[in-house]
Amino acid sequence: MEPLPELYSIFQGEVAAVTEYGAFIRIPGCRKQGLVHRTHMSSCRVDKPSEMVDVGDKVWVKLIGKEMKDDKLKLSLSMKVVHQGTGKDLDPNNVSLDQDERKKRTFRDYTSQKITLEAVLNTVCKKCGCKGHFAKECFMQPGGTKYSLIPEEEEEEVAAAGHEGDQKSSQAEEPSKKRKK
Repeated sequence: MEPLPELYSIFQGEVAAVTEYGAFIRIPGCRKQGLVHRTHMSSCRVDKPSEMVDVGDKVWVKLIGKEMKDDKLKLSLSMKVVHQGTGKDLDPNNVSLDQDERKKRTFRDYTSQKITLEAVLNTVCKKCGCKGHFAKECFMQPGGTKYSLIPEEEEEEVAAAGHEGDQKSSQAEEPSKKRKK
């Protein structure tokens, strides 16, 4: 294998090709090329990489990633963390690169999860008579609409089951009353 530069090392390379998504840079001392994606060309937004570099230009780059994909080694380079005039590392602790990686991460979607309120005050408001808040926190206007907490689903199910049982027992009592008469 050819000797490749170490990760996070800086070198000057020559632009081999320019595409709509970035530029391929020849790495000195080996036959490999690395890609500078357009997001790593400048700290400003780059829409057309061809406006930044041309084939044959010498640019300072930093090796920011090595990845094996389909038995090929893919090298990621960055121009925005290297001063293009002197080749000085503008991000010696790779803080900017870490921030870029964090931006790319996808976050889990929590929208389908049910929201539950854990703490509800076990009090009754002296102003409106509703449960769950104090009189000083009451939002009811005098003579206005009265609001209360929505009952839990489990409480509704228990109440519905209890109500159905009451109906059945009252239906069972009705025929017996009729028989007595």
